[in-house]
Amino acid sequence: MTGHAHGHGAPPAPTPDAGSSSLRLTVTLALFGALAGAVLAYTYQKTLPPIRKFAAERVEVAVKEVLGSPAKLDTLFLVGDRLSKTPPAGVDALEAVKLFIGSNASGEPTGVAVEEGSPGFSGEVRLLVGFHPVTGALTGFKVLAQKETPGLGDKIIKDSSFARQFIGKLANPLKGDKNPTTDPSTVQTITGATITSKTVIKVINKAVETWKPRLEAYAKGGGQ
Repeated sequence: MTGHAHGHGAPPAPTPDAGSSSLRLTVTLALFGALAGAVLAYTYQKTLPPIRKFAAERVEVAVKEVLGSPAKLDTLFLVGDRLSKTPPAGVDALEAVKLFIGSNASGEPTGVAVEEGSPGFSGEVRLLVGFHPVTGALTGFKVLAQKETPGLGDKIIKDSSFARQFIGKLANPLKGDKNPTTDPSTVQTITGATITSKTVIKVINKAVETWKPRLEAYAKGGGQ
């Protein structure tokens, strides 16, 4: 009897299912995406309060600086087009548009401070502007944000003499000149940074023009 050898190879490997692989990849990516989103959301929720607190403290320090550390500091909120002692319904006090009033020991208002901004040479220039509520005379300003050219436009922060000349000036309206001036409504612009200088002037004029009438209306009983 003749023997026959029968060789049996290993069974063929199953062909990968392209559809299943794609599904697994999609599910994996979705899971990682959801996890990353959850981590970001958690991190945002944890860091938001201290960030907001820091921003509020920074503004408070700037307010005291432009108003000369008043004996008393009160806050009024913009509700519609009127000032109120309480923020608009449903709006967080930190996020609400507001105005700060500084008073002396006798309770007499000595200055108000408001945030205002306008496009500059490289981006928005945002200031905290201080002025007397009755005369409109400036008590000073503080740069809160700017992206102006280093060495030129950023002199609105670094050149203290530029900022000092605004104190006592009258914004009715305020003007700029490249030459030294003693005019009560004119300040000297920064050489090489005329656009940025004029932006500061524009922001200050806008602040006084916008907020002084609201203050006058509030003083007459038009507030809430």
